[in-house]
Amino acid sequence: MTDSSFRPTADAVHKKKFSFDWRRDIIYVGFVAVVVVFAIILRDQGFVSTTSLMNILRQTAIVTVIAVGMTYVIAAAEIDLSVGSVAGLASVVTAMTISTFGLVPGIIAGLLVGAAVGAINGALVAFVKIPSFLVTLAMMGIAFGIAQWTTASAPQPILDMTFNNAFGGGNIGPIPVLIFWMLIAVVIGSVVLKKMRFGRQVLATGANKVAAEYSGIATRWIQFRVMLICSIGAALAGMLYAGRLQSGRFQWGQGDEMNAIAAVILGGTALSGGRGSVVGTFFGALLMATINYGLILGGLDTSQQQIIRGLIIVLAVALARQK
Repeated sequence: MTDSSFRPTADAVHKKKFSFDWRRDIIYVGFVAVVVVFAIILRDQGFVSTTSLMNILRQTAIVTVIAVGMTYVIAAAEIDLSVGSVAGLASVVTAMTISTFGLVPGIIAGLLVGAAVGAINGALVAFVKIPSFLVTLAMMGIAFGIAQWTTASAPQPILDMTFNNAFGGGNIGPIPVLIFWMLIAVVIGSVVLKKMRFGRQVLATGANKVAAEYSGIATRWIQFRVMLICSIGAALAGMLYAGRLQSGRFQWGQGDEMNAIAAVILGGTALSGGRGSVVGTFFGALLMATINYGLILGGLDTSQQQIIRGLIIVLAVALARQK
């Protein structure tokens, strides 16, 4: 019998390539299903309109920027609970620096906040070997406390309209600039994770750290770098909050860590590491924003929105775990 008898046929390869995987593809099915249901139920409330689409994308944008970095962290089998507080701290530092030193120093200062926090988190996780859950839980409180203390709980206004327009408050044509920031983060994050060596090393580290080390991957530096990337992304998100709302506040980003983690898990990234999708993360964030917007249009109060949103997320994750 020749070797060719063992080779898969073109039909088999095609079928395998386009086969449906619940864990990988449930987010797309869920998103389409939610849109269809809301489009039918909320037809008279204007759910299907350009305005609704822009509102949903605008609500999705900042969480998506955070969630892209979180995808790398979770794909590497780590977690970062400090991203919401880092966003708030970066917004405050950016606002205060702009008011004192100007636009460019303010932007640099905001990004440096993320880099500093990410470097501390990464060093403690990768080299001191403290679990990332504990490190970032502590950093969540520290960053939040510093932001509140330095501002005495007062908002820090940003009067520089160049910053406000570029970081979330302006538009490019009819499209909010927030959407462009989101798309840039998703495209770069997806290309790096799927097409570049670093992305493959992140997935290998999350899948099996010992095996990755034997294959020559410096797993400690991978851990350090994913924590750094995540915090810088959170700082950028805080600056987008500041530009959109024209002020820095310690509350900006509060609770976004849970939204980002939910988006990542809904998007098909394995909580145990080794599998990740930035595009899936984007659709996870988009699904949650669509649900929020639909429930608001439907006239449900906050408590009812929380219940229904929670049930939908649990259902989606449960379906995604089925083999």
